[in-house]
Amino acid sequence: MALREPQSMGECIYFTNRSIGDGQVMAWVYRKDCPKCKKAKMGKPIVKGKVKTRADEYECPACGYKENKKEHEESLQLEAKYTCPHCGKEGESTSQYKRKNYQGVQSYVITCHHCQEVIPFPKKLKRI
Repeated sequence: MALREPQSMGECIYFTNRSIGDGQVMAWVYRKDCPKCKKAKMGKPIVKGKVKTRADEYECPACGYKENKKEHEESLQLEAKYTCPHCGKEGESTSQYKRKNYQGVQSYVITCHHCQEVIPFPKKLKRI
């Protein structure tokens, strides 16, 4: 599959690189092309020269097309490179960019291709 790692944080909506038990996960979500003009990447709106951090929508800087935050984020893919904490093997995986409830904690979840174990990574400082 050979996932392409991001070159800068400007390409990503989400990025994390963390240790999970005896394993490690590096995960990212690329910004999506504008579905209307296909010229620019969608991002949060810019107001008075600053990015609006808690915006409810994503906007194309080229044509001004707007998309609801929930719809936009459900269409994105989370890509991850990992070292499995269960079997110790390295691998790559993709999943939907949506937090799932794993043992009572909201986490992004990927599956190891070697041992089929679930690898959750919750928000930082959350314990499963």
